[in-house]
Amino acid sequence: MLMVVDKVPRIGHQVNVSALAELRKADSVLARLIDAYPDFDPKEWLVDLPSMDAFGALVFQVIGQQLSIEATRRILDRLCAMFGGVLPTPAELLAVSPDEIATVGLSRRKVATILEVARRFGDGRWREEELRTLSDREIEDRLTAVPGIGPWTVHGFLIIAFDRPDVVLPGDLALRKAIQRVYDMDHLPSEAKVLELAERWRPWRSLATAYLFQAAFDTPKGPTG
Repeated sequence: MLMVVDKVPRIGHQVNVSALAELRKADSVLARLIDAYPDFDPKEWLVDLPSMDAFGALVFQVIGQQLSIEATRRILDRLCAMFGGVLPTPAELLAVSPDEIATVGLSRRKVATILEVARRFGDGRWREEELRTLSDREIEDRLTAVPGIGPWTVHGFLIIAFDRPDVVLPGDLALRKAIQRVYDMDHLPSEAKVLELAERWRPWRSLATAYLFQAAFDTPKGPTG
């Protein structure tokens, strides 16, 4: 991975203690949320997904636009079933007609997007090794040049594919609802408000976001502010 191993949370491992300490110190509300989930693994939800390289992670993110994680997994499973139970390579995906790809439950727009992604990885315009060397902003600028790929898609990709530790998804509705509840707000926070709040979580915004997503889909074991 791009980041130093002992600085990045891993699947099946305890979250870095120093990262948690910094988040607790920076945000008392988030500290109580962290304490409510003492055994939380921010990568556990990925365990049941197929192995994904950068291309696969980006396809996964495009599939998941405006969908629940359960619906995304179902569509991903159908796509993998077309290719022997694994995610296709760019060449394998491009060898299938758009109509056939759409049968897994994808809209025509998403089919067009993932095929363009496949073309760019397939012809070398996008290479995982090169992308890993770029900053988050440079990656976002490059990927959003493709219609159908916006900031939400790129931000999730950065976390899943490259374990980037300082990413937040301000436009994600589930995250905004979690922030509203956890921080006891009387209204849904704007994207600008999410970014303002997230400044205190640097350089561990990805980890803070993961805890808030957990709060969005679960009932905490203790007080959260």
